[in-house]
Amino acid sequence: MEYDRLGPSDSTRSPGCSGRRAAAESRLRRRRWLLLAITSLIFVSASTASVALLLSNNSSHRQSHASPHRKLTRASFAKLPGAAAAGERDLVHISLNTTLHRVGAALYEASAMSGAAMDPRARAAYDDCMELLDISVDQLSRSVQAISGGGASREDVLTWLSAALTNHDTCSEGFDGVPDGYVRQQMAGHLKDLAQLVSNSLAIFSATDRGQMFAGVPIQNRKKRLLLSEQDVFPNWMNPADRRLLQIPAPLIQADFIVSKDGNGTHKTVADAVKAAPEASSRRFVIYIKAGRYNENIKVGRKKTNLMFVGDGKGKTVITSSRSIYDNYTTFHTATFAASGTGFIMKDMTIENSAGPWKHQAVALRVGADHAVVYRCNIIGYQDTLYVHSQRQFFRECDVYGTVDFIFGNAAVVLQKCGLWARKPLPMQKITITAQNRKDPNQNTGISIHSCQILPAADLSGTNSSFQTFLGRPWKLYSRVVYMMSYIGAHVEPSGWLEWNQTFALDTLYYGEYMNNGPGAAVGKRVQWPGYRVITLPAEAGKFTVANFIFGSSWLPGTGVSFLAGLSF
Repeated sequence: MEYDRLGPSDSTRSPGCSGRRAAAESRLRRRRWLLLAITSLIFVSASTASVALLLSNNSSHRQSHASPHRKLTRASFAKLPGAAAAGERDLVHISLNTTLHRVGAALYEASAMSGAAMDPRARAAYDDCMELLDISVDQLSRSVQAISGGGASREDVLTWLSAALTNHDTCSEGFDGVPDGYVRQQMAGHLKDLAQLVSNSLAIFSATDRGQMFAGVPIQNRKKRLLLSEQDVFPNWMNPADRRLLQIPAPLIQADFIVSKDGNGTHKTVADAVKAAPEASSRRFVIYIKAGRYNENIKVGRKKTNLMFVGDGKGKTVITSSRSIYDNYTTFHTATFAASGTGFIMKDMTIENSAGPWKHQAVALRVGADHAVVYRCNIIGYQDTLYVHSQRQFFRECDVYGTVDFIFGNAAVVLQKCGLWARKPLPMQKITITAQNRKDPNQNTGISIHSCQILPAADLSGTNSSFQTFLGRPWKLYSRVVYMMSYIGAHVEPSGWLEWNQTFALDTLYYGEYMNNGPGAAVGKRVQWPGYRVITLPAEAGKFTVANFIFGSSWLPGTGVSFLAGLSF
């Protein structure tokens, strides 16, 4: 596969003697290295530490690593094609194109291994990497188009680059527990330096915007939006027709496909309906799933765009499966329902992983789709129930049940008016609601929990508080989670938050609480970590609202899901 390469812009010099040309070139070099020197003091990039370390055999699939970052150096840019003659703005083009070609080459080279003999665990990790590298190529391609006048926003590019970096981590970590053999060694070679390249591109792009030096990407209007009422606001991501779809009762929707176990539809299984749905759809394509229990694993790939899944209600339309890491799947691969196609919407159904607590990591719903909406759904599991993997997501009026790290991932996600239900875990386990894995300070990701209820499920309520419950723990160095204006039950520990591994990330994370209520919301005995704060200013809390955290919510109103753009109703 070939990709368009954008080289540095041509420099036009006035005719004159060689001395003037030499002086001009000298000034250009000084400007370029000054930019790089300033950037190196501000931004960080992934180190070139051996990928073998990233693939080290850990007892936990989220074993924390030492800080993988170091300051940018001139040497890291000197290797980029065309960097010696590049201007400030051209470095963005060069870094993104270099990264795109390197990731594309890794995907092409790794595909040659598809016929190799692999045990089930290695095959699952390999398949994950192939899917994730393919998604990253698409995200990087769109980023290159955007900076060349493709019409996307700055926030789009930040989202895609942040997701590409998360994809690399997920791919690498999928090999935890895979024996050190041919497949692991080959993939380590293919993945070498990819994280550094993506992190560099993310840092350079962020730097040019902050320095007001890059005009290639239109900046969305960041003017503070007025607070909007529930009655007349729908998240801006979709057109009026989509808004109506989310308000119409399922039986009245003119669905494109109807899934019914009794054969009174277009398909008997959800998987068959997804397979038959068009790719790259520019219009909303609706799949109505009638009441029933569907024992399936569903995958909505990146090419299946603008699919909407509508059920008959929580507990009525149920999609369930029981994959777990205990059965030699990667965590990424355990999902009962997985979606990565842009514009994914799910409404009025239950997604469940029934593996149980003894099989540990077992995902019910994994979402890596950009502009995704999940509305009025139950998401049920134990450990790792809801995997908010990457990109921009919005959950409204959902109930999420789990035990350990049961909302985890690295999306930019807002959960609003949801119920987060802690279940009874295994003996000696602690309950942690969130595990956020932002690894780079330039990633625009985090988990915002707004106007929700944090409650114990029935099985936990009957244990007389013999299990500790925490709001979250830091999976990666720059973990970011906020709870705002939510009810927190008495089952949550007074300290609120749990360490991942001693002092790891305690000074680099961002954990915040703002105007919560309930018996577990008192902040007097909360942790005293440098990165934890009790938010007192509405302006700071407002950064994590729908209007700001998932970027102006310009894509939400079209979904038809009612939402709160600001802090208050």
